[in-house]
Amino acid sequence: MLFERFEDKGLSQYSYAIGCPRAGVAAIVDPRRDVDVYLDFATARKIRISHVLETHIHADFASGARELAARAGAKYTPSGHDRGETYEIRVPHDDVRDGDIVELGAARLVARHTPGHTPEHLSFLVYDTVRTREVPQMFLTGDFLFVGSLGRPDLLGEEAKVALAHQLFDSSRDRIADLPDGVEVHPGHGAGSMCGAGMSDRPMSTLGFERIANPYLDRGLGRDEFVHRILSSAPPFPPYYTRMKGLNAAGPPILNGLPGLEPVPAARARDLLSGDHVAIDLRDQIAFGQGHIPGAFGVGAGQSLSTWASWVVPYETPILLVASDPAIIPEAIRSLVRVGLDQVVGYLDSGMTSWTTAGFPVSTLAQVAPEALRERLARDRTLTMLDVRSDAEYADGHIDGAVHIMGGTLTDRVHELRGREPIAIACGTGYRSTVAASVLERAGFTKLVNLTGGMAAWIRAGLPLVH
Repeated sequence: MLFERFEDKGLSQYSYAIGCPRAGVAAIVDPRRDVDVYLDFATARKIRISHVLETHIHADFASGARELAARAGAKYTPSGHDRGETYEIRVPHDDVRDGDIVELGAARLVARHTPGHTPEHLSFLVYDTVRTREVPQMFLTGDFLFVGSLGRPDLLGEEAKVALAHQLFDSSRDRIADLPDGVEVHPGHGAGSMCGAGMSDRPMSTLGFERIANPYLDRGLGRDEFVHRILSSAPPFPPYYTRMKGLNAAGPPILNGLPGLEPVPAARARDLLSGDHVAIDLRDQIAFGQGHIPGAFGVGAGQSLSTWASWVVPYETPILLVASDPAIIPEAIRSLVRVGLDQVVGYLDSGMTSWTTAGFPVSTLAQVAPEALRERLARDRTLTMLDVRSDAEYADGHIDGAVHIMGGTLTDRVHELRGREPIAIACGTGYRSTVAASVLERAGFTKLVNLTGGMAAWIRAGLPLVH
């Protein structure tokens, strides 16, 4: 049997290939938006992608299922349990429902309805029929069962979340009760995803171990306590989740490759940005602080780009990228299209060098070392200290007197900081504080300073914390 896991580290998302090398066929489960990775895999393994399956209508990333099915000539087969629900798949497809079987040579997938994270959620039991037709080897659990956790049930809003939490309780008891302890659990996400709380960073587990160690599978946990625990532990709700649900239900546009791989001359870039385009500056904290295009979002390249761009960059807005090295542009575009930020028109040719050489305006963001920030806070009572880390990070230790606003929610909470300049901004390492500073700059704030190296540098300097 063929089995392959594909990991998107930025979104902590897993997709899977299941198939039979002898029969030359495979199914892809929960594909991400840049689907060439699956097409290349199929070509290298000399197999045909016959089915594209989805466990549910995703909220945290743009699905590649529709595009992969079209480009591979495969059947697009999402859950059929979406009928009459808030979100329904609205593009042509073949339904898969509870108990349906997908035969892939010696590999066999059996769908099992596991609602709770979403009403339509399916998991897939995987059988290697060469070894046994009676006992499943794997359980592809999507966002139902994670290693160490379960999927959050609050994606459809306040009115639906309690009912979904009860469905999740039933799924986590009744829908898996007949499965053996030895079946491997392969989830849709790992640690770092906001689709559930307390996930392990291990990519897989066994059902037997989860029955022992997963706090939500504790048989001593009653229904009411379970509902309270799962709802009270949900991570912050990213506003883009609602948009992503709608996008995936409607069917994301087919890309046929990555957009925005063209260099844009500085003069043309200035004209675009004076209109409805926005810039995303992919450089690091120091480079952004030394000089950037006024109004640019400072969202650095790397694993965090998908998450933080989706939090702060407006959707349906054309995007121009700024980088020091054009070699990073393709991977940055992949990170953006994975969260539905498709309208990348290109990247600034020769980066900020061409912009400054042309004499176009440049903004700066002051940086401050930890010791200097402590001294300034002691002498300047007008300086507001803003901490943009998560609730848990803030509670674990912060600078005395710091105002706490989680960075992803800053766009909607800017009003809370009006009249409080100057503002010093801190996060863990300087990445998120740069994002936050760029959001505040776009909102008209001018007296900002960024803690160099973030709270990690503050702690290394031995400076005091409030817990």
